[in-house]
Amino acid sequence: MASEMEGPARPGLLRRIVAFPISLMLIGLVMVVLAAFSASRLFKLAHASKNTPLSTLGALIVALACVLAYKAFKRWIEREPDREMPRAGLAVELPAGIIFGILLFSAMALIVALLGGLSIDGVNHGTGQFWSMLGLAVFSGVSEEVAFRGLIMRQVEAWLGTWWALAITSAIFGFGHLFNPGATVFAGFAIAMEAGILLGACYLYTRRLWLPIGLHAAWNFTQGWVFSAPVSGGKAPEGLLMTTRSGPDWLTGGAFGLEASVVAMVVATLAGLFMLSLAIRRGRIIPPSWRRTDI
Repeated sequence: MASEMEGPARPGLLRRIVAFPISLMLIGLVMVVLAAFSASRLFKLAHASKNTPLSTLGALIVALACVLAYKAFKRWIEREPDREMPRAGLAVELPAGIIFGILLFSAMALIVALLGGLSIDGVNHGTGQFWSMLGLAVFSGVSEEVAFRGLIMRQVEAWLGTWWALAITSAIFGFGHLFNPGATVFAGFAIAMEAGILLGACYLYTRRLWLPIGLHAAWNFTQGWVFSAPVSGGKAPEGLLMTTRSGPDWLTGGAFGLEASVVAMVVATLAGLFMLSLAIRRGRIIPPSWRRTDI
């Protein structure tokens, strides 16, 4: 009778170590990276040519491997339901993110054009590097959001609270882009501000990854294929529009691309702050672990 009155057994030492947020973050990252690497190596056996539907299929397979690894992590390591990528939000939030990303980048590019930093010289014939850009958008949108928002931000938030998690994740996201070709300190800062805050706020608003995945993928695809601009320092692809960037780097983004423009930083950061205000209204802000009573 006395045993029935006792609370649940305290987890063992190993489980407590594994369940600590930083441990969960590192384990999850290893699982996702290994899944992506393994899927990529297996697909390379098909010897798919670049910029073909088959190469895009490869990117989809690698992205799917990241999702499955994350779901396995949630079930068997974190031992929690997958609230970040449920089927419930997929049909609405993913398309909403795609539309948001297309419109946001197009608005930013239009402002740069009105300021004289971008000219549209015509329309390319054919599809250009459509399949390559689509594959890049899918892979980067899924893998980076799973890693940065699904794992890093969420676990840091569980420990230090929302504000520190948003700041740390944004800083890491910007720092990671410093190693890209054509990157500058300002480019890293711009990415941290515009993408780190915006994508983080989109996750906080829904507490799911579909909205930031759609926005991230659409931003990269619109930049690379629609406007034929370098994506995070890559070589400028052949896309839908023939464009020329001219003027100071603060306006055009220089070799890194339009997302390193001051215009992009201001437009996307304002959008991020707006999404953050919506998240605050929804009560999505979590205090640090030592200030919570629910743990």
